[in-house]
Amino acid sequence: MDFAYCKLEIFLPEDHLPALQAALREVDAGHIGRYDSCLSYSRVTSCWRPLAGTDPYLGTPGLLSTEPELKVEVNCPTGQVDRTVEAVKRVHPYEEPVINVIPLYRTSFSAPGEGGRA
Repeated sequence: MDFAYCKLEIFLPEDHLPALQAALREVDAGHIGRYDSCLSYSRVTSCWRPLAGTDPYLGTPGLLSTEPELKVEVNCPTGQVDRTVEAVKRVHPYEEPVINVIPLYRTSFSAPGEGGRA
């Protein structure tokens, strides 16, 4: 099966959402039919422990951290995943951002660049 699109799940502090949205627009992630800038986000609680030698944006090395974050979900063409991930990394504050890439069967009922419903 050929996957034309992927979904990215990106976890980040809420105050970084506007910069992430701008970066995603620059690479045309979140384009579905005749709509662009499409994404969703939900509030989550994340947990991690920075290890020795890290310089965490949040938390203290050696101590367990729990913080509120956003989980942002956005689609992009499979051929643009690397470019999109690089755009995310440029605006993401973490040393090791969590960016999950998941293949999608389809994102709409129309072909890319077309609008309407089938």
